[in-house]
Amino acid sequence: MILIKNGRLVDPLSKRDEVVDIVIEKDKIKEIGKNLNPDGFEYVIDATGCVVAPGLIDIHVHFRDPGFTYKEDIFSGAKAAAKGGFTTVVCMANTKPVVDNEETLKYILDKGKESDINVLQVSTVTKGLKGKELVDFDEMFKAGAVGFSDDGIPIKHTKLVYEAMKKAKELNVPISLHEENPVFIKKAGVNDGKVSKELGLEGGATSLAENIMVSRDVMIALETGAKVNIQHISSKEAVKTVKFAKSLGANVYAEASPHHFTLNEEAVLKHGSLAKMNPPLRTEEDRLAIIEGLKDDTIEIIATDHAPHSKEEKENEFTKCPSGITGLETSLGLGIKTLVNGGHLDLMHLLEKMTINPAKLYNLDRGYIKEGGFADIVIFNPDEKWEVKDFESKATNTPFIGEVLDGKIKYTICEGKVVYEG
Repeated sequence: MILIKNGRLVDPLSKRDEVVDIVIEKDKIKEIGKNLNPDGFEYVIDATGCVVAPGLIDIHVHFRDPGFTYKEDIFSGAKAAAKGGFTTVVCMANTKPVVDNEETLKYILDKGKESDINVLQVSTVTKGLKGKELVDFDEMFKAGAVGFSDDGIPIKHTKLVYEAMKKAKELNVPISLHEENPVFIKKAGVNDGKVSKELGLEGGATSLAENIMVSRDVMIALETGAKVNIQHISSKEAVKTVKFAKSLGANVYAEASPHHFTLNEEAVLKHGSLAKMNPPLRTEEDRLAIIEGLKDDTIEIIATDHAPHSKEEKENEFTKCPSGITGLETSLGLGIKTLVNGGHLDLMHLLEKMTINPAKLYNLDRGYIKEGGFADIVIFNPDEKWEVKDFESKATNTPFIGEVLDGKIKYTICEGKVVYEG
């Protein structure tokens, strides 16, 4: 048994914010109280001065297994997640082979069960990433897929999206969509604007590419009643469009990545390919609009879009290197530094977007702390600063190397097991 002593419990579901002791027995929380006797416990954690919160949930990660394990496998990804305070992740399906069949899905889920955390998996929407035929939704759901996504290759065929949403509605599972129409992208990974011009690139990824897709898909969501998640939202117009769709009654969610609410396109000039991502970092006006969307809950979820790549790949010429950055190990720190200490969200609101809200989207019985619930817990000191330098991930492709962030993670506990101690 584990006893957590004198920690500040911050639980977004119950809205509890108080100093308590917590008893963990096996994989569940047995008791929450005060001044509990530490005698007889195998493990006593002194959480004085620390926040005790539900284990973080990331619904948008790329563990490159199968097919690209030199970048990240399930075990290294799980260790990176645990170091970042995450106890549950949802993996995207653009592996090799892609997750459009029961065999690949089972491989990932079985391997995930051997890792330190809860590794969940979505299926592709179509057979193959560029497919023109829907995957067997019933088969993949029955085999364990928690949802469906086109992440990486947006679906251009509108009728296909409509049929997919109708099927997802029947199963009560979410569809998470990468919203970029390639017709309006000349050079991926950088915003079409002053920075792309300064770099000598003939164009970039215009926000129109995102805005068109978001507009289409939220209207289809409204028509079908499907639960739809707009992934890594990056433009001010897309934020307004999601807000409008919600006002009409669409069951639309939106997620923002820490890099999009922390950085703008100027970071590409400083960090080069380490700040190359899809969708790209946009203008300061866009960044501030994302923060406003987080504040008013137009954007309910923070998700990393953890996208590991090798050093050799990222050191290639800008137009030839892959897009994406690692994000699991810096997500909470960036949220606290940029949003909480920046005066935009309080800690309860931040944690809501990293725990119970993503759990609700994917119908997970996680993301909260109460007696009888799973002992998925992160313990961190919100006032302790730490430098981004050492990684559990196989990859280090992030523009935040060397940055000093807030919120040092002390322990991550997944189903009653200490999986990280820092």
